[in-house]
Amino acid sequence: MDGVSLNTDPVVDDDADADEFEIEGDCGMAKCISQSGVIQGENPLPPVVGMEFDSYEDVYYFYNCYAKEQGFGVRVSNTWYRKTKERYRGKLSCSSAGFKKKSEANRPRPETRTGCPAMIKFRLMENKRWRIIEVELDHNHLISAVSGKFYKSHKQLGIGTKRALHLDSAEEVQKVRLFRTVVIDVEGNGSVEVSSGEFRSSHNQTSQLRLKDGDAQAIHNYFSHLQLIDPNFFYVVDLNEKGCLRNLFWSNTRSRVAYGYFGDVVAVDTICLTDKYQVPLVSFIGVNHHGQSVLLGCGLLAGDTIEACTWLFRAWLTCMLGRPPQVIITDQCRTLQAAVADVFPRAFHCLCLPRIMQKVPEKLGGLYEYESIRMALNNAVYYSLRPEEFEATWEDMIHHYGLRNHVWLQMLYEDRRQWVPVYLKEIFLAGMLLTRPNEVVESFFDGYLDKHTSLKEFLDKYDQALQANHQLEVLADMESRNSGFMLQSRCYFELQLAKLYTNNILRKFEREVEGMYSCFCTRQITGEGEVITYMVREQIEVDGNRRECRDFEVLYNTTEMEVLCACGLFNFKGYLCRHALSVLHQNGIEEIPPQYIVSRWRKDIKRSYVLNHSNGVIDINNPVHRYDHLYKCIMQVVEEGRKSEVRYKDTVQALDQILRKLNLTDGIDPTIPISATVITASMAAPAGNRTRVCTVAGYYSTTRPL
Repeated sequence: MDGVSLNTDPVVDDDADADEFEIEGDCGMAKCISQSGVIQGENPLPPVVGMEFDSYEDVYYFYNCYAKEQGFGVRVSNTWYRKTKERYRGKLSCSSAGFKKKSEANRPRPETRTGCPAMIKFRLMENKRWRIIEVELDHNHLISAVSGKFYKSHKQLGIGTKRALHLDSAEEVQKVRLFRTVVIDVEGNGSVEVSSGEFRSSHNQTSQLRLKDGDAQAIHNYFSHLQLIDPNFFYVVDLNEKGCLRNLFWSNTRSRVAYGYFGDVVAVDTICLTDKYQVPLVSFIGVNHHGQSVLLGCGLLAGDTIEACTWLFRAWLTCMLGRPPQVIITDQCRTLQAAVADVFPRAFHCLCLPRIMQKVPEKLGGLYEYESIRMALNNAVYYSLRPEEFEATWEDMIHHYGLRNHVWLQMLYEDRRQWVPVYLKEIFLAGMLLTRPNEVVESFFDGYLDKHTSLKEFLDKYDQALQANHQLEVLADMESRNSGFMLQSRCYFELQLAKLYTNNILRKFEREVEGMYSCFCTRQITGEGEVITYMVREQIEVDGNRRECRDFEVLYNTTEMEVLCACGLFNFKGYLCRHALSVLHQNGIEEIPPQYIVSRWRKDIKRSYVLNHSNGVIDINNPVHRYDHLYKCIMQVVEEGRKSEVRYKDTVQALDQILRKLNLTDGIDPTIPISATVITASMAAPAGNRTRVCTVAGYYSTTRPL
């Protein structure tokens, strides 16, 4: 044991003037930030497990910035030292943490602390960077951003301003590296300058992105454009020691909000890295209430190293406010597996089954009796109903064909609990892990990106892909709300879900209702206690050209109305299988129990793609707060107003009344056409102080100077 814990109490004198801990001397982070302009006393993102910093003082400064914005003070609760007097661990708490020691004075000062649990813990890692290892954000007392200026820990911080990212010198590049995992949240006038031309390194090809002429400028132009139309557009830049662009991550508002609705299961598409595309794109993909793919963020990586993947995952996690998914799906790759284990230790990591099976011809094609081996492998993977059945079938294949020393098959077997369906039946996958033979994973950017597409071409088509995806969702929403679903049967289950689920999900569920008629034998096996075991026989298709009868065990709890089938379809797809429906029907149940109604498929839930992660406190004296609050409010109006022609007309009329009232208040002639006002405002601004103009139904709002 090379370390001892010191300072179990705050390192301050226990009096009223010492409630807040101050680091003696200049804070390293405060010094470099004030020079480079990366941050000025404000950080809109909460601390997240996995964030890393260059020094102990930098962690303190970051948490203090966050505390100032939220409205609470900070003090050091614990610091651990090694025998060499080197700090290796720390804990920062809310200034209301703990309680003061009892005083024997005649007139003791009143207790001001509440035992608040809010805190962060961090430690020194092997790479000599400080990593946050535990976070508690909740307070047991009221906090207000307006009161932040009264805390002693904040007196070194200036007035908070939205920050830009400037990379003007090698010195500043080193300073920006401090924020590689804390992330720059572009909400205003941030910009990135990168040199044009092709970046190449003869020493390490993975140390920087290999950009062609015009690619760097295309990135800069596109991100600048996104900042104009999307105030909550978010991106992170990772630079190498020479200041060259190495890795990049970005996400728009719609993706960030969609993650709140559909972030339980996320797939990471790295096909562009594995297949050596010109664009080294990594996409984070979810699935919406129609079962359609939805983009949750994108990144460009210089190489498929553990460091690069870890950086990207941390950037994405920070963008999503530190909320990890319950399940994350990737290709089978040791690099990805190591990065996922590091950044998402509590998420269940699945490996993409179709991508694994697509490699079978490449990995096994040269073997004698390949076709027989392929069929045996398919039978073990797709048709095993229990783990022991898979184990026996696999072992029989390995022994019969002499594959004991096959390296790839050995690796597959070691990872079997992450990709073989029989091991995944207790994990909710929302239909994102394809578990049937011959299913193929489609990329979100199919039709817009191939191996020969350049980065500049991809950025030109990027918006088209997003708009096409958005249009599909809008059309599916309209179809589900306005047109009745044509039921193929009069089954009670189908009638029930037709009132709740979107049409796309209903079409998939309809196949299970129809499949009830192929379940020709449902018999009770045991009936002891509350749980009854049924055996449902069905004739299924095997290998695409032959059919065989299979028995599926279904457990039914009569008291809790719970039904569990051995096929595991509910967790795989998000709706009950034909075998479970047959058992419910046999027991006279006319409606699906409420625990099997999945809210993510419902059409009656309003989903507004407006980002709102504020603490609810608005400082009306702060013009930035006023702008942000008004923008979020107007975007909610736009979301509601676009849904129908009647709502659109009502919205335009209401906005017209509001604008005329404001114009009268400011002494502006309300008879001047709005379009003329927009043109005048845009052209009158000096070239160096041009403001952004955002038109909404003929009206405009000017934002902060670019």
